[in-house]
Amino acid sequence: MALQWVMLGAATTTEALLALLLTIPCPPLLRRRLVALIASLLQPALGIIPFAGFQLLDIYWKNEHRLSCASEVCTLHERDRYERSLYKAQRNTLFAIGSCFLYWFLYRMCKYHQELQRLEDDVKKWKAQ
Repeated sequence: MALQWVMLGAATTTEALLALLLTIPCPPLLRRRLVALIASLLQPALGIIPFAGFQLLDIYWKNEHRLSCASEVCTLHERDRYERSLYKAQRNTLFAIGSCFLYWFLYRMCKYHQELQRLEDDVKKWKAQ
């Protein structure tokens, strides 16, 4: 497995764990701090999106230029290698798309919680007046 796919898999796993943390019910103070921490991590993690896009382009290019092994001339070993390369490409595509989706999900959930907190603060101000 190439290093870029290990990195993308680790980033996807980390994003999934952060999304799990963000969706677990917890006290409001802990929720605020957790949202603030995840929101501060999202800006440096934005580099995942172009990286995943580049990897998707790489998969597309390799798919377009892959030698097909559909004829009867192919040996069993060649056919097995061809099928394994297709499975790896499908897995890597899921990693890249999953990474982009999870980043978007984390971003939207953080924005949602921040907006909800802002509205709660506004309601408290109006009640105090």
